[in-house]
Amino acid sequence: MIEIKRYSKAQEKEWNDFVASSRNGTFLFNRGFMDYHADRFDDASVMAYRNGKLCALLPANRRESTLYSHQGLTYGSWVVPINHFDGAMMLEIWEAFMTYCKSEGIATIVYKSIPHIYSPYPSEDDLYALFRQGAVLKEVNLSSTIDLRNPLGFNMSKRQQLRKAHKCDITISETDDYERFWEILSACLAERHDSKPVHSIDEIRLLVSRFPDNIKLYAVSDDEGMQAGVCMFDTGHVFHSQYTATTAKARKNYYLTALYDYLINLGAGHAYFDFGISNEDHGAYLNEGLLNQKSSMGGQGVVYSIYEIKVK
Repeated sequence: MIEIKRYSKAQEKEWNDFVASSRNGTFLFNRGFMDYHADRFDDASVMAYRNGKLCALLPANRRESTLYSHQGLTYGSWVVPINHFDGAMMLEIWEAFMTYCKSEGIATIVYKSIPHIYSPYPSEDDLYALFRQGAVLKEVNLSSTIDLRNPLGFNMSKRQQLRKAHKCDITISETDDYERFWEILSACLAERHDSKPVHSIDEIRLLVSRFPDNIKLYAVSDDEGMQAGVCMFDTGHVFHSQYTATTAKARKNYYLTALYDYLINLGAGHAYFDFGISNEDHGAYLNEGLLNQKSSMGGQGVVYSIYEIKVK
């Protein structure tokens, strides 16, 4: 029998231990990451127990009568154990979860599946359960990913850019100068997208202090200091570029191409290098220029999908 319980702070260790030993969990599901912006979301995460033993958990938040796979995370779905779990158990969990949602006055569930690249083991039992629950695909975003076990490499144009960048007197290295990087990032987003970084400088500093092995910053510098940087999220299985920023000088001299070449090589030992999505407007708009930049470095399509389920 499956019992669904709402997460509470008292279960933090149980939650984190389960994520660390799971089939498809990443450090984004650790409560130390999830709770840094607890003031922005009404946390409604749940834990599923079978005969008293934790067998799955779902990072989630609630807005009125809608339950979301946690909106503060890039991806999210049921996190499940490596062993002794299959599609039949996932169906049981969903049945119990739907009953729970109905009892809590939840009318709609918006569910983000974890892209398959983030799981070291096959973990798509939830997609079958979504079909059985009558889920509707509401949003698809397209990411670009390199299979680091069989990389395609840069195209001719990128190789030319790489040669030009290395003719400049540049240095590429890991750095902790998040203040300078955030200056470049904020200027880039304001100029190009009229937006701001999702995280503040204080928030990223906090997350780095909590996850120093998972969040790292790499930069290109010349005689005028830092000119480009990429903040990487490292799950161990996937090397993901979370934030990218360049100055006008860096763009003119293709410093970012050199930095990505460095990072892709640094990522050897991971299964995938994920550039992230190239979409806006909830997937309805594809930034083809951005997509081309990633494709020219060997990136290929992986989707981030979002489903909607009506609670009956």
